[in-house]
Order: sequence, then structure tokens, then C-alpha cells
Amino acid sequence: MLSNQDTHKPTLTPGQLRRVHHIALNVRDMETSRHFYGDILGLYQLKGKEVPSTLKELVVAGKVTNFIMPDGTILDLFWEPELSPPHPNPRHQFTRANHLAFDIAPELFDAAVEVLKHHQVTIDHGPVTRPTGRGIYFYDPDGFTIEIRCDPS
Repeated sequence: MLSNQDTHKPTLTPGQLRRVHHIALNVRDMETSRHFYGDILGLYQLKGKEVPSTLKELVVAGKVTNFIMPDGTILDLFWEPELSPPHPNPRHQFTRANHLAFDIAPELFDAAVEVLKHHQVTIDHGPVTRPTGRGIYFYDPDGFTIEIRCDPS
């Protein structure tokens, strides 16, 4: 049910939005991005009957790839071969989104950093340690900032 504030305008109340359903990113090179998110970051790629029926045609045409994250959130990659940020330096943000953050167990954080280094993933900065935990910021193949973070040990 919608809440009715003092202004008598309907609003959603806390808890009505249950979770993030999916995140959609535009990518320039589908194979490179599929390798990055699937093979390097280890996300599970949906295939066959796992692909949402609304996206099957686009998946078959090679225009969309879907991954599922451990919490059930879907990451959709949409092939946009002409994609280019307004500035060639990826440190200049080109969308309203700042970054996508993945959570990892503290005991696996250092191993994740080594995987990124092994695959020569471009690191923006980090690892950093804060009161909220540790994090490392890096770029996907299209220059979008990704973080892997963990709670304090």
C-alpha cells in the first residue's frame, strides 16, 4: 500500500521496494566483457532456459548477456559497439553511476586482488583500508569503475 504523507501525495514506504532486481550495463565488446565478468570476476552466466524469456531473442542475437550474482541480482550486459565515454580517460565519469561494488569475505579479499593483478586489470586505486572495511577499485573493459570490498576482519 502507498503511504499518504502530510501533503497527501502517495509515496512508497520503507520495505516496499524489496531488492535490486537487475543492473544493466552497456558494453562495447561483448566477448571481452563476458570474459571479464564471467571468467575473471566469476559471475555465473545464464544460459538456455535460465535466460529470462523477455531477453531470449537478444541473447540469441548476441546483443545481451546475463549473469546472476550470488544474492540473486541479475547483471545484464547490452552490446553497444559504438559506446564511448565523452572523455578518453576513464577517471572522468561518464554516467550518473559512480561504481558497482561486489562484496567478498574478508579472508578472500587478498586473493581477489591477486586475481585482478594476474589478469592485468587496470586498478584505479587501492587496496584501501577504512573503518568500514577494505576495498579495491578497478575498471571493466569499458572503463566503468568496479569495486571489490569486504567488511573489517
